[in-house]
Amino acid sequence: MRNGNSKPLGYVLPLHIEQLEDGRFLGRSPKLPGLNVQGDSIAEVLRLAPKIARSLLAAMRSKGVPLPRGLVAAISPLRVQMLVKA
Repeated sequence: MRNGNSKPLGYVLPLHIEQLEDGRFLGRSPKLPGLNVQGDSIAEVLRLAPKIARSLLAAMRSKGVPLPRGLVAAISPLRVQMLVKA
């Protein structure tokens, strides 16, 4: 879909990933409070984060909690950044 009436694909969420002292990785999003994802690798955090974010958003909707301000709808074509291991 490339016209102006494209259905949103979801939301674009920034994910800040840091390495913890124990070597694991922690991902958090400033746009979605409560999104905390731990994994043994960056790839694992990136794999788990969308499912956890969807669950958080669904729980908010089901409880009538307003979605956080600043969520940006993702519409095709979507531009993303990717990490290429050095």
